[in-house]
Amino acid sequence: MSKRKRIYLNAITINGVAPAPGMWAHPDDRGSEYTSLRYWTELAKTLERGHFDALFLADMLGVPDVYEGKRDAALRQAIQIPLNDPGYLIPAMAAVTKHLGFAVTYSTTYEHPYALARKLTTLDHLTKGRIGWNIVTSALESAALNFGLDEQIDKVERYNRADEYMDVVYKLWQRSWEDDAVVMDRENGVYVDPSKVHDIRHEGKHYRVPGIHLGEPSPQRTPVLFQAGNSDRGREFAAKHAESIYINTPTVEATRAIVRDIRSRAERYGRDPSRILFYPKLTPIVAKTQTEAQSKYESYLRYSSTEGILALFGAWSGIDFAKAGKDKLKEFVRKFDTRGAMVEAEAAEPGRSWTETELANFCAFGTSSLSIGTPQQIAEEMERFVDETGVDGFSVGQIVQPGTISDFVDLVVPELQRRGLVQSEYAEGTYRDKLFGQGPRLLPDHPGASVEIGK
Repeated sequence: MSKRKRIYLNAITINGVAPAPGMWAHPDDRGSEYTSLRYWTELAKTLERGHFDALFLADMLGVPDVYEGKRDAALRQAIQIPLNDPGYLIPAMAAVTKHLGFAVTYSTTYEHPYALARKLTTLDHLTKGRIGWNIVTSALESAALNFGLDEQIDKVERYNRADEYMDVVYKLWQRSWEDDAVVMDRENGVYVDPSKVHDIRHEGKHYRVPGIHLGEPSPQRTPVLFQAGNSDRGREFAAKHAESIYINTPTVEATRAIVRDIRSRAERYGRDPSRILFYPKLTPIVAKTQTEAQSKYESYLRYSSTEGILALFGAWSGIDFAKAGKDKLKEFVRKFDTRGAMVEAEAAEPGRSWTETELANFCAFGTSSLSIGTPQQIAEEMERFVDETGVDGFSVGQIVQPGTISDFVDLVVPELQRRGLVQSEYAEGTYRDKLFGQGPRLLPDHPGASVEIGK
């Protein structure tokens, strides 16, 4: 019997109140404690107990304000607002764990590469090489306006700028400091050998960075590179730069298609496509029996917020569902109802007029795969999804915080371990080493690796 492909596990959350609309009011939810470091250190320890590979910290720089043309619904239901900077959480979580990786979101559109390179080098040092960077270009119009622009930069142009941005950070991380630049020669009073630190002399269309990187080389030099672009231009960017890709596709067919497409593009860049890891989002509701799991789901639905869901859908799609009408909402929901619940309901009651709340509830907990059942059922579903799509793992989302993750760790992880599908012990080394087993640095076929140290 051949050895099964290992499934990688990330948890995904935000440094805010509620990943799922309305769940902040549920009695089991502790998301309002997000301003407490203890909340985050407890989560990190739970994830390491479950042998998760990483915590993926999503982030946005604007406010969802498409629904009704204003931000009120987002504020009422804590839809990605209030939202704190995710980077400051990482040192505290790293201090209470040894192996857990941390993938943090920063925007190439609004963070200058010279400053961001130092932030991520600092985090890589403090975590002893456990940092990943989720590269985004930021899509919300409200972010553009608050950063002083008259309007959002066109998507293709944002990615064009991001390509040059990556050139800059690769030069700062990979080229500026030689490995042995820090000598700490106490006898001769030399901490850094100046001959081993080099200006990067970047002169480009969007950035001019002539000098040296501010930080000495960290364990990985370049953090593990995540990306989540779904557009054609986003896929091209991911194929060139990403080592790990977060996807949020609604069906097996759509997932399989995006995996094949990006891997095919990566091959054209001379990269080994099997070394690019894909993580679709999975939102599990697990209990010891199917009846208990279904009961949990129904209790969550009672707290689900219709206006919060529509505010979130508006931010994702750019459609104001307050004006678009129920037919447009039905079309959107049908596309993203991963369990086919709406199709089944329509077949059972053809011609029924669905309310806005009923339609919203078909996708109440996001457009990712929603899995409801026992540990055995969820493990089987995960295994089947990997086999049918070619993905490498899952980003496990939350409905109530941190209960969704705690239940998954306590119930599903042991079943996955029993089947030999997830790790039971951590490998040593940096985050990248744990993923690929070839050392802490970028793999040789990655474009960033061609930026030679000291050249």
